Amino acid sequence: MPARAIDSATLSFGLVAIPVKVYTTSEPSHELHFNLIHEGCGERLKQRYVCPEHGEVERADMAKGFQLTKGNFVELEKEELKALEAVSSDEIGLAEFVPADKVDSIYIDRSYYLGPDKGGERAYRLFRDAIADAELVGIASYSARGKQYIVMVRPYEDGLIMHQLRYPDEIKPWSEVPLPKLPAPAPSELHLAQRVIEQLRHSDFDPSQYTDEVKKRVRKLIAEKAKGGEIVAPEHEAPAQITDLMAALKASLGGGDAKVHKKKSRATRGHATKRKPAARAHSTRAPRKTAARSTRATGRKAVRPHARAARTAKRARASR
Repeated sequence: MPARAIDSATLSFGLVAIPVKVYTTSEPSHELHFNLIHEGCGERLKQRYVCPEHGEVERADMAKGFQLTKGNFVELEKEELKALEAVSSDEIGLAEFVPADKVDSIYIDRSYYLGPDKGGERAYRLFRDAIADAELVGIASYSARGKQYIVMVRPYEDGLIMHQLRYPDEIKPWSEVPLPKLPAPAPSELHLAQRVIEQLRHSDFDPSQYTDEVKKRVRKLIAEKAKGGEIVAPEHEAPAQITDLMAALKASLGGGDAKVHKKKSRATRGHATKRKPAARAHSTRAPRKTAARSTRATGRKAVRPHARAARTAKRARASR
């Protein structure tokens, strides 16, 4: 997937101007980042700014201040800071060229790729090859995002790379490092140390042979814990927006009546269910109900047992 440019600029030396695009050199997707969450809950914690005297402070009420002494600040207005910012010119104006080995790596703060922008391919390639053959790097001032930087541009692979450099006052001098008197090594010790170093000597540097073992262990732990079930923060339902107060009151009242009616219906059904088995258990009219069902099925009038016996006896007397 092609990289996306984070900025565009113009690389210039003399009267030559080369349109370029700026790309980040880091790969954020490979970095591990943790968030602070509530233990056992999973909700992400929110950062709040609190004034010891007035309590929580909204972002709109925040200002920038410079500490003169402990607890004493000079407050700077946003308009004042805006007026002091460097005007972004988007021009990387190369002021000088120096040998590559004359810029110590301690000055390098960040690095960015420089790629050719539309229409600058030919000049870009010419400049890259020229400083590569001369074994030089270009030094320039660069203003962007309200700040002014000192940068170094040098050949990299088949293109260019730009290093953002620290200013001299941003680097702690070596003289501040406490260093006791160091005893000179014996010639035999120096000889043995050089032999050990020679055994580990390589003609090239291959960074791919180095891996972050801590990152591997962290990723493995995360994968194992994820199998056991991740903590999912509960979803919070947003409260319904009340646009009409009377409508909301009526809806609330209607909901209450519906709940009462629902409770009554459940109570009635429960009461009826309990009474039916009792009626079947104590009823003495089961045979009569059976006769009635039989009558409905045949369509004839039900005849009682003693009436049937009387008619049979009458027929017998008549036949005599």
